[in-house]
Amino acid sequence: MAKLIFENTGEDHTLEDNSPIAEACEEGGVPFACTEGICGTCVIEVVEGMENLTPFTQEEQDFLGEQNTERLACQCKIKGGCVKITF
Repeated sequence: MAKLIFENTGEDHTLEDNSPIAEACEEGGVPFACTEGICGTCVIEVVEGMENLTPFTQEEQDFLGEQNTERLACQCKIKGGCVKITF
């Protein structure tokens, strides 16, 4: 089981390994619009645990450009372990 922690609220969600984080992020207050990686509404910042997320998708590379601490919540899956985000 994996854990997604929201730094700004202290809330956390337990997720199955290799599951999308979009639903948990939406429940945690991250805004969503297109859910296809085009609009950028769901940009999150990964504070800890980037290695526990799946690799950047082509949509993320196209929208975000440089691959640093920002991700699109609609595109990420959590592989396991713990990931701390803020938005």
